[in-house]
Order: sequence, then structure tokens, then C-alpha cells
Amino acid sequence: MKKDELIEIASQLKLPKGEKGIEMGNMMHETNINMNHNAIQNLNITKDDKILELGHGNAGHLEYLFKKASNLNYYGLEMSELMFQEAQKINRHFISKKQAFFSLYDGSEIPFQENFFDKIFTVNTIYFWKNPEKMLLEIYRVLKTKGIFCLTFAQEGFMKQLPFIQYEFELYTTEKAESLIERTSFRIKYSETLKEKIKSKTGELVSRDFTTIVLEK
Repeated sequence: MKKDELIEIASQLKLPKGEKGIEMGNMMHETNINMNHNAIQNLNITKDDKILELGHGNAGHLEYLFKKASNLNYYGLEMSELMFQEAQKINRHFISKKQAFFSLYDGSEIPFQENFFDKIFTVNTIYFWKNPEKMLLEIYRVLKTKGIFCLTFAQEGFMKQLPFIQYEFELYTTEKAESLIERTSFRIKYSETLKEKIKSKTGELVSRDFTTIVLEK
């Protein structure tokens, strides 16, 4: 693929927009479904939880989340105007029942008060954080004491094989992510790394290692 095509893929992964952005949102939903389910599973969701997701894409995974317990409130924050609109279309049912609430944000400041959420998760967004330590401090601020945060990302070893990764992405190993977390007040409960087969953004079948780190305030 040409350099400008690779730059376009990287840009669309960071901030989907236009018709290509809708395609990218659908593809991300398909390729990241196991990662989303793993993050949600590790939240250990219980009745009445208030849950925040950062960078939800088209949020096609919400049905899975709402099956975890009753009386849940989900809040999604997204930088992409297009994904914000797509998520609302796909999840009209949960919005009308006042179970799901979507907002746009700037990717650095979380527009909620302190100690608001029981559980927070994010999948495949850490690569794009402008100031990762500040982002973790923001997540810590809005999480209740004893609240759980799941950070899910694809391992650097896998990501390095992708030709568009040289643009826009900061890559992570478990060790690098944990050393970042150790600069905050979060406590690492545990982490798990799983292997899966996925279709890559350029079309071929590849093996991917991804990790969920489970943190507690």
C-alpha cells in the first residue's frame, strides 16, 4: 500500500470520519469484539453500576454489556463526531430507555464529577493518548473508591507488524503500560493476555495478542 493510504488508515483508526469512517467503525467492531467482551467481562459488572467507556466506536457491543446485570447506566465518550452519531443510531433502544448516554469529548478531560463511576473501560485507545499519565489521573478522578478500570490494548509485538502503525500510534507492552500505571495511585489487580485470530485492516488473517490490565482505585 502507498504511504498516503497507510496514513489514511491510521487517521481513520484514530478519528473515523466520512463514508470510510463508517466502514472503519464497522470493521473495528468486528475485529475488536473479543477485546471489548474481555474488557467488559473483567469489569465484574453488578446491579446499579454506572459505567464509562472511553472511545466506544460504533458501540455495537452494548447489548453484551447490558446483559451483565440489571439497572445499569452506560456513559460513552468519543472524540469522533461520526462514531458518536453511529453509536446513537445503533443504540437507540438503550438511549430511549435512559440506559445509555453518549457525549463528545476532547480526549483529555473527562466531563464528569469526581467519584461518579463504579466501572470504567477503554479498548484500543491508549495508543492515541496525548498525555497518558494525565489521562490515567482523569480516569482515577471520576472513578469511585474501590471502582474498577479495565485497560485493554493489542500488544506492541503484534502492532509492529501493521504497516500503518508508524503513523499516529504509541505502542505498549504489558511492562510499559504497568510502569505508566505505577506513576499513578491505581492498584494493579491483575492482567491477562489472550491470543486470537482476526482479519487485519488490510484484509489478511493474522494472530493477535491482546492484554487487559484490571486496576482498582
